[in-house]
Amino acid sequence: MGSTKQGARRIDAAERRARLAVRHRLAGEAKADTVEEVAGSLVALHATDPATVFLAVGARLAGGADGGEGSRAGGGREDAVAGLERALYEDRSLTRMHGMRHTIFVFPTALVPAVHASTTRDVAARERASLLRHLAAGSSYDAEWLAETERLLLAELEARGEATGTELGAAVPRLRAEYVYGVGTRQEGPQPLSSRLLRVLGMEGRIARGRPQGAWTSSRFRWALAPERADPSDADAHAVLVRQWLAAYGPATEDDLKWWTGWRVTDVRKALAAVGARAVELAEGTGHVLPGDTGPVPAPEPWAALLPALDPTAMGWRLRDWFLDPALRPALYDRSGNIGPTVWWDGRIVGGWAQRPDGEIAWRLLDDVGEEARSAIAAEAAGLADRIGAVRVTPRFRTPLERELSAGA
Repeated sequence: MGSTKQGARRIDAAERRARLAVRHRLAGEAKADTVEEVAGSLVALHATDPATVFLAVGARLAGGADGGEGSRAGGGREDAVAGLERALYEDRSLTRMHGMRHTIFVFPTALVPAVHASTTRDVAARERASLLRHLAAGSSYDAEWLAETERLLLAELEARGEATGTELGAAVPRLRAEYVYGVGTRQEGPQPLSSRLLRVLGMEGRIARGRPQGAWTSSRFRWALAPERADPSDADAHAVLVRQWLAAYGPATEDDLKWWTGWRVTDVRKALAAVGARAVELAEGTGHVLPGDTGPVPAPEPWAALLPALDPTAMGWRLRDWFLDPALRPALYDRSGNIGPTVWWDGRIVGGWAQRPDGEIAWRLLDDVGEEARSAIAAEAAGLADRIGAVRVTPRFRTPLERELSAGA
């Protein structure tokens, strides 16, 4: 992480928590009126688990409406479900796509060219090369056959406008082909071509995920042709993304930014230099902020939040001790490092929550935070239950505390 430049301002954990509260729309006075405001403030919404997107946005919207009914409340403010469905599937102001660390996110559409050029394009090239290798090793299909299959698939999407993978497979028989994955390894076995090819074309920006089948928790998406766009240069794309990220997550270390983007450290350093990032002193070492962002940030009123598994705030930094006691990690993470649903009080993770089969939101504190906090957290839990309504949400990545609470223990 390097040493801090002499004279650099020190930003302590309390001030970092104050920045988090306001910039991530979690403090009461910082709540947003639209889903676009939330997405812009967070840069990217984790979408590996579709429910995360809706729950993360709902926790940050002012007003508080019943997310299960798609109604409006709070003087015309949108609830998370209605707002996200409008933004994703009607206005297209938000886009669901692969981004950093080979993960699916929801981004502001205006940021998509920078994300694709800086991050997704390289991943897509590796995925295509991998698919061609697996086809060569485990089937009789070659690159020419694959190219013709893609042409037929894209033509079918152009004619239909939108279709599911199953519908495309029925219309283009080649998509029902199988190949042997992992020839000669313990993972060897037949794999369908369709889902993998759709994923590759999505990463390449040639097709895009549309409205899912079923409720907002579904991951069975329809596909459509992606709009044409012009990507910036690699250097410009890196700078655009780092500028957006530092505005939301700064101060942060090189380690944090390298982990979040998945870039090489040389790319991280070039991007920090391109945006004129300023060095500050953190407990973890040298941190970085945007020019003009070194001044003190006053703390907002104490706040409570129940955030979903993989929430962008909980997953925003690699180094998290300033808002998460390491002793709490075993209860709140799965074995792969995915964080589960969390309870927050005034900038720190203090517990976890889960939804039980009857719809009850059960929560448990893992730290002694006092009666004021307990009352505020209870109110947030009641609001979350109202927003979810009749929908049942089970995180894709289960954690020890979430499993225990959901089972009624």
